[in-house]
Amino acid sequence: MSTDTEARTDAPLLVATGISKAFPGVQALDGVDLVLYSGEVNALCGENGAGKSTLINLLSGSFTPDHGTITIDGQPLSASPSGAIEAGVATIHQKRQLVPAMSVLENVMLGNWSTHLGLVSWSEMRAVAMDALAQVSPHIPLERLARDLSPAEAQEIDIARALARKSRVLIMDEPTTALSPPEIERLLSLVERLRDSGMAILFVSHWLDEVLRIADRVTVFRDGKLVGVRQAEGLDAQAIVTMMVGRELKDPPIATRHVGDVALKVSGLTSRGVFRDISFDVRHGEIVTLAGIAGAGRTEVVQAVFGVDKYDSGSVEVDGVAIKKGDIPSSVNAGLGLVPEDRHLQGLVDQLSVGDNLTLASLPFTAPAGWIRRAREAMLNQRYFAELSIKAPSAAVRISTLSGGNQQKVLIARWLALNPKVLILDEPTKGVDVGAKAEIHALVAQLAADGMAILIVTSELPEVLLLSDRVLVMRQGTLVAEVAKSELTEEKVMIPATGALVA
Repeated sequence: MSTDTEARTDAPLLVATGISKAFPGVQALDGVDLVLYSGEVNALCGENGAGKSTLINLLSGSFTPDHGTITIDGQPLSASPSGAIEAGVATIHQKRQLVPAMSVLENVMLGNWSTHLGLVSWSEMRAVAMDALAQVSPHIPLERLARDLSPAEAQEIDIARALARKSRVLIMDEPTTALSPPEIERLLSLVERLRDSGMAILFVSHWLDEVLRIADRVTVFRDGKLVGVRQAEGLDAQAIVTMMVGRELKDPPIATRHVGDVALKVSGLTSRGVFRDISFDVRHGEIVTLAGIAGAGRTEVVQAVFGVDKYDSGSVEVDGVAIKKGDIPSSVNAGLGLVPEDRHLQGLVDQLSVGDNLTLASLPFTAPAGWIRRAREAMLNQRYFAELSIKAPSAAVRISTLSGGNQQKVLIARWLALNPKVLILDEPTKGVDVGAKAEIHALVAQLAADGMAILIVTSELPEVLLLSDRVLVMRQGTLVAEVAKSELTEEKVMIPATGALVA
């Protein structure tokens, strides 16, 4: 373990020492330590499966450690969610903790009702909620229902709730995943203000540029063990990645490939109020990227192409064969596959096993005449576990127990089992760690080299620049630019995507 933290004279607020936690078949944490000081941001980094989520659940009282101690101000932390809250620990989870049918006021004060003589004191609750919200997002009306909030606003309500409870420790688990660049900037500025007010913040993120922007110290886990704690000043992203994976990790250069005939042809696709007159093609062996900022209509276009959503006019063809609009079976039979943007809501069945999720689209092969052939299931699982390096104790464990990167590989394998002609990948590396990201990049390049047509939607500019043979830029539901690989730069993508004027 490497540690170069500066000596501090003040006592730490939260101390976790020798923490171990095991689950059936998995040692999630093995003797790790963590220290949080008031008025600092400690960024916790590590690949998926490194133990970050387990530690968060321990600090928030959802799990009990097998070994080790957690203290706040020298007092043991109660191993229950209510005990952690009472001790001043607030956790902002990836999934918002709001009641949709309740107002902003009620959600800010959730579980923290002000009462007088046994009755709820709405005037006192309003005063507390207004004070908390004023520090976070004063423009949000207290009467608005939570279901009408944007993802960024919902997160701000979570933070306001922590302030209303006078929390001293704030744990933020991948807080920027669903936010646009301006919303990310607003959140990071808020985190800086909370730190400067004296709060201790544990910031968990895959985005190393955010880590380097916001962190005072960086703590790195690998395979359930503490690798090291470093001062953020003077660190760079490559140094953090090397600590995370145990080696220097770089994306290999993408080799030039042979590009064949048109595999996917989209002509004049229009959905009123969503996108209009979208026309493009993708050739066998080619990687084409739909780029643009949030709300440009990229996801809506690929969902229409695949048949998830119907459209008003236009056509989609695969190898010259027209696809019936709004008809997913027609798309699949023609050779289309789609890995959706939100794997939890649109792709995975969390209650099913890894193996069942992987073979879900292959039922005509694995269950002819309605009877499941376990040998055929096992054959597909063995093949794609090996080819995609899917890490799981077995195909029988629940998909929800896997890391984000391995879940994404399972979704990709689901379609590869059908040998598609065209594979659509919507945000293929969203919420996956750097190691899995590099593996997915290499896989996409290999699939294209083998002749598959690849259509990608991604908001990550480095991914756009690395993978794309051509980039189609969308803005406000229309295609506004096409950029060839030979001319590809960040500016050539972002200027048309944002409508920026060039002097």
